[in-house]
Amino acid sequence: MATPSLPALPIRRLTLRDLPACADLSEDRGWPREEHKWGFLLTAGTGYGIDDPEGGLVAACVVTEYGSWKRSELGAIGMVLVAERHARRGVGRRLMRHVVSAMGTTPLTLHATPNGRPLYEELGFKVIGRAEMLCGRFTPGGPESGVTTRAATAEDLPSLVRLDEEVFGADRTPLITRLPAFANQLRVAEDGGRIIGYTAAWPNMDTHVVGPLIARDTRTAQALITSLAAHTDRPLRTDIDVRHEELLDWAKARGLASVAFNAVMAYGITDLPGDWTRRFAPLTVAAG
Repeated sequence: MATPSLPALPIRRLTLRDLPACADLSEDRGWPREEHKWGFLLTAGTGYGIDDPEGGLVAACVVTEYGSWKRSELGAIGMVLVAERHARRGVGRRLMRHVVSAMGTTPLTLHATPNGRPLYEELGFKVIGRAEMLCGRFTPGGPESGVTTRAATAEDLPSLVRLDEEVFGADRTPLITRLPAFANQLRVAEDGGRIIGYTAAWPNMDTHVVGPLIARDTRTAQALITSLAAHTDRPLRTDIDVRHEELLDWAKARGLASVAFNAVMAYGITDLPGDWTRRFAPLTVAAG
């Protein structure tokens, strides 16, 4: 039987059974395997992939949808990967067109590397912002913030879901309720018994990724990061909206170095919903 041509290979939904193949695809492109993150995304979102007749995946991506169960208000696209042996043959373009078509009128967003940005622009995505990736060992210092932080409890989840929707601009209940199992730490900031911010630290290779990071102001964001750092011996990594210059300067002064910049892009909307002044870092750039 003849092997199907690349353009004829069907695009299908991925499941958790595809997690090893997704991790293999990451490794093939020089990325970390990130099995913990792949598992989270394939559970909370919808994966799309193309099977390689010779084994493994030709390409994959994940879409995480936000909003009510009746209507998606925003879709975040991430983990767009094409196997090296099939690169530069239009596979990524075909997969992305399929996803955009499948999402219909739902607005879309993604974080684009410099290499990926031309493809997304060709498909109609527009740059609406930038995020700076920082990584390093956090060194505490400076005056105390005066902000009270503590470990989150199960009783906090309803408040976290409400605060998150208010700041993010769309309901992310499926993601937020998975955070206690996904993250090693989930912490909140309080003022007079009211939660004014929260963050998580989840394991990714030899680092702890800080995200999401939602806070009333920069001082609260600093207190939350400091509280996470006090409970881990791993380097921290996070992606901060470049408009938060004060937080970026503070983090760099405490040992986190700039690694890369990604373009925040959108399709079908001119800006992301919600309140960017309180949205400091995403859970992961793959999920917005």
